Amino acid sequence: MNKAHTMLKKRVKKQINKAILVGFLSFSVFACKEDPLPKPNGMLALNYPAANYESFDQSDCPYLFQKNDLGEVQFEKDCSVVISYPDLNGALYLTYRPVQNNIKQLLTDAQKLTYEHVIKADNIVEEKYVNDAKDVYGMFYDVSGNAASQSQFYVTDSTSHFLTGSIYFNAKPNYDSIYPAAAYLKDDIKHLMESLQWK
Repeated sequence: MNKAHTMLKKRVKKQINKAILVGFLSFSVFACKEDPLPKPNGMLALNYPAANYESFDQSDCPYLFQKNDLGEVQFEKDCSVVISYPDLNGALYLTYRPVQNNIKQLLTDAQKLTYEHVIKADNIVEEKYVNDAKDVYGMFYDVSGNAASQSQFYVTDSTSHFLTGSIYFNAKPNYDSIYPAAAYLKDDIKHLMESLQWK
């Protein structure tokens, strides 16, 4: 009886040792992986075609400009314009106002429109624009963060014409997701502003 008991003990010990060895080997195989690292922040990578600018002139309106040929232009009776970008789900809105002894009020309104975005914006960078040869003077605003409009401008000759421009997207503002499209349209709105001429 003692001999059988000893053999049983040896067999159980052998099985325990096998189980420990299998467990150790399994652990060492799975434990050899590298430490997990957090994924780096990424930006949505969207590629848009290189801009091809063309002159645009509505005969009834006192200004002309160059626009990206991806934009679809719709003029209003008051010479305000909507340039839609269906592929980017956004648009540039241009609002024209004649200067009639109200330049101070027009400037105040344009600046107020931009700074209404301060609540949601992370930063607003102002860039003066002066073109003496074309008699065009103004300000470009680059707005970062979850604001409703990421780029805006106003230009004037200070005596007869005043034009404001803004980018808006047909989506809830989320700077990370609209950034590629906002950057693309920022270049367009800057080009439009810099190519603008009064008639």
